Amino acid sequence: MHSNKKGIILSGLSDEAGPDIESQIAVHQELGWNHMELRLVDGKNVAGELSEAAFERVAGSIEQSEMEVTCFASAIGNWSRHIRDDFSIDRNELKRAIPRMKRLGVKYIRTMSWLGEGVDDDDWRDEVIRRYEELVTIAADGGVLLAHENCTGWGGMSVENSLRLLDTINSPNLVPLFDIGNTISHGQDPWEYYTGLKGRIRYIHVKDCQRNTEAEGGRSSKYCFPGEGDAMVREILLDAVDSGYEGVISIEPHVEKVVHDSGKAHSVTRMRESYLKYGRMLEKILN
Repeated sequence: MHSNKKGIILSGLSDEAGPDIESQIAVHQELGWNHMELRLVDGKNVAGELSEAAFERVAGSIEQSEMEVTCFASAIGNWSRHIRDDFSIDRNELKRAIPRMKRLGVKYIRTMSWLGEGVDDDDWRDEVIRRYEELVTIAADGGVLLAHENCTGWGGMSVENSLRLLDTINSPNLVPLFDIGNTISHGQDPWEYYTGLKGRIRYIHVKDCQRNTEAEGGRSSKYCFPGEGDAMVREILLDAVDSGYEGVISIEPHVEKVVHDSGKAHSVTRMRESYLKYGRMLEKILN
């Protein structure tokens, strides 16, 4: 299947396919996909960390290969940032990313909603909402969409929190990015989370994960190929397609490389092969 089944675009977090932009592009082209999602290139985040010169090189390679970029997976509000950390880091990252997104025609920037250890839940929520009100204003001015992911952070603790964030901010520039496998990582019910957001989801990350029966809520980081875990990947994707989902479906395998597991050495060959296998398995599910 090529990208465009009923308005669906297939993409993937390209740093899991290879470390440098050339290998990232090559693997997507080998899948026959002409879209990719950018996170790290040569270990640096494209949205906020990459120098101007390095970004120019990356942009040149993408343009030359006629690839399109669906999203910048930024570090805004992510698992490395606490709600008590200096908010200007996130604000500046968004401001830096917007001209880069414009240059490459990117519509979405992936965001999360900060760690909250040691902070009262209500204070955590209020500060997340205050920050998002500011971020969404910058995004609207820049003509881009914040795609909030159900991951680490207040807005990913439950589908109720996700909906509360969306409804409180109430802006067309904030949309939910639903990561299927994160539900298992956080000990949540994937179907319940999906159906709670259904009809509003604009972007899907495909991860799958096997529950750990010993852990609270079955939470686990035992990632696996799509359809081989407990995240109901097949059921959710088929329901989304049958319900007329139009948007991006982007793979984030976590099979060979997990972005926050820096201790593991990665074989570039294994990254490439597992990414290709993952992409083909996704196509099989969708077909």
